[in-house]
Amino acid sequence: MSELDLNKPAGVLVKTTCVDFPGRVAGSFFLKGCNIRCPYCYNIGLVLTDSEMPSGIETEPLSTVAELFAHLEKRQGILSGLVISGGEPLLNPYTPVIIRKAKELGYKVKIDTNGTLPEKLRTLIENPDLRPDFIAMDIKTTPSRYSTLICGDASPYFGKSDYFEKVLKESADLVAAYPADSREWRTVLVPGLVTKEDISEMAKLLPEDASWQFAQFMNKNCLDPSYNDIYPYTDAEANELIEYAQTFIKGAALR
Repeated sequence: MSELDLNKPAGVLVKTTCVDFPGRVAGSFFLKGCNIRCPYCYNIGLVLTDSEMPSGIETEPLSTVAELFAHLEKRQGILSGLVISGGEPLLNPYTPVIIRKAKELGYKVKIDTNGTLPEKLRTLIENPDLRPDFIAMDIKTTPSRYSTLICGDASPYFGKSDYFEKVLKESADLVAAYPADSREWRTVLVPGLVTKEDISEMAKLLPEDASWQFAQFMNKNCLDPSYNDIYPYTDAEANELIEYAQTFIKGAALR
């Protein structure tokens, strides 16, 4: 812990949110760094390294972990939760440091994860000092499609469909072991990535009492510029997909 520089820019701080931590007014810290490259991702500044950033792209300014801690100390008694997101927070060495501090200050901690790092997730869960109070796991499409549609051909995971089927199942099972009111799964309704066929396959990962929260796709500032030309589902189309998801998981909803 002492080797980490808490005064180094590390993530985007959202000082107050009423939507990111179910049932709580919270702060959110979006850590930089990710192990996959979702083509529709709009958090380009968090996903790409400095050398990968296209010129002329404006990104959110980064805060330090020290600034986050100062905010949490100041807002004790007003905020009750902290969301640690990304990027992929399970990759980031600051994550356990942040969890310890937040818990010391009396905050409940929620982790957002893409589900591709089950062993790192297990390490947090099995450590009483680091165990998240709430976990949200993304499911982006049919697991077998991750290796080509989510990673891209520059990824070491490209073409390894069996890998994603394995790790997503392991992570989903870890999350499913939590109480029903302390977990959720999330899916962005990206045309071409989330169809009825995909939903039926994705649902196989989830327990029957899952909270499966869907969000509309935003075709703006996408990591893959071609996704900026994809129109989101209409409200009617999105509702039809949600209703279909509810045939498998009653707790499916459009957030």
